[in-house]
Amino acid sequence: MSRACVIGSGPNGLAAAIVLAQAGMRVEVFEAEAEPGGAVRTLPLTLPGFLHDFGSAVYPFAAGSPFFSALPLGDHGLEWIHGEVPLAHPLDDGSAVVLERDLEHAERSLGADGKLWRSLMQPAADDWKEFAEDTLGPALRFPHHPLRMARFGLTAFQSAQSFANSHFVSPRTRAVFAGLAGHSFLGFDKPLSATIGWMFGITVHAVGWPIPRGGAQAIAQALIGYLKSLGGTVRTSCRVDAAAFRELESSSELVLFDTAPRQLVEIVGDRLSPKYRSALEKFQLAPGAFKVDYALSQPVPWRAADCRRAITIHVGGSFEEIAEAENAVANGREAERPFVLVAQPTLYDASRAPEGKHVLWAYCHVPNGSTFEMTERIEAQIERFAPGFRDCVLARHVSSPAELEAMDANLVGGDISGGAMTMRQMFFRPTASEYATGVPKLYLCSASTPPGGGVHGMCGYHAARLALRQMKS
Repeated sequence: MSRACVIGSGPNGLAAAIVLAQAGMRVEVFEAEAEPGGAVRTLPLTLPGFLHDFGSAVYPFAAGSPFFSALPLGDHGLEWIHGEVPLAHPLDDGSAVVLERDLEHAERSLGADGKLWRSLMQPAADDWKEFAEDTLGPALRFPHHPLRMARFGLTAFQSAQSFANSHFVSPRTRAVFAGLAGHSFLGFDKPLSATIGWMFGITVHAVGWPIPRGGAQAIAQALIGYLKSLGGTVRTSCRVDAAAFRELESSSELVLFDTAPRQLVEIVGDRLSPKYRSALEKFQLAPGAFKVDYALSQPVPWRAADCRRAITIHVGGSFEEIAEAENAVANGREAERPFVLVAQPTLYDASRAPEGKHVLWAYCHVPNGSTFEMTERIEAQIERFAPGFRDCVLARHVSSPAELEAMDANLVGGDISGGAMTMRQMFFRPTASEYATGVPKLYLCSASTPPGGGVHGMCGYHAARLALRQMKS
């Protein structure tokens, strides 16, 4: 039986391992940390009994992943939990914009922009599986539905600023779209910032924004459980350096790296061509994340009652304010009033905190590698829409960009996106070779390859399929 090795046990590494195991290969996954999952881990970061998601927390793309959806992950313990509504966005007047999964409700609630919102979201939401296969595939390929993708590209490749200005008249719609576009880590004057906002908006109506019962680790454990059922193994606390790589390469038909380009260069070194190595070293990182995990004595006292119906809250106010915050980060500055992404999972999953208590997950964007302490600014933003929030805090755990990288070497400078989603890096991610490295039987399968960041496993899926095709040719 042919042997394959995967370096890194994030969702993409596990997806690649599963594809290889499904093809009949003997697969071993090597993970440097004591717990598998990469950024998809759940850890006791504050007080006993409080379980916090180390990296990502809410999973529209995992629930809607064409590859994950085809696997029997429910048989391995994965259960999705949805809030009453997918998303709420509080405003200074004490109300909140709520995005319901149902598009009819969205049309009614968004007033003058409702019909346009529905016309933008419904075609892709109704045909999510094929739309996802096109948008979550390699960039340099012919799509299944070229006319639809052309329309998508012509509209969404705009900046968030121009898209909002040309489409929406209501400040409330503009605000909720700003929160969606804020997931791009791009300045709102940059191309593709609208694309990310549109994609996240589509997922609200296509698959919802669920969490896994028990926390993020449930996703990794389900993938590992299925991999083991195929005969694969996962070795934790097993960091692969240059010497270990040489041993693995000599005894394996394929080696796939679920790592950042920097780690690939450090481990593989001179095996890479000077041109390819130079391209990896020039790969542009995204801004970083500054994250705070909270143990709370009670739910967040949001002024807008609708915020107590959603797991995900976008905290940032108006479109103009969020744009100002994200533009500041894109230009190398920490925002005075940051856009804060918040998840409150224990409203719907009481297993993650002691009875009557809660956890809260919150982060904002900062320049890559920033050392600025953002806790006070994050809490001021939450307190602005939830007076009395600080009185609920029992404990907090602060994760600066440096700490995020220390806990997961792929998160270079706090970059949780696998690299900046610029126009160039959309089509050349990390290079025009995409997954292939130029070294026979060696491939990159991380979020630094197409289609990019997000927990969907599609980078690993496509990389492994390419590796299998080239191995057989």
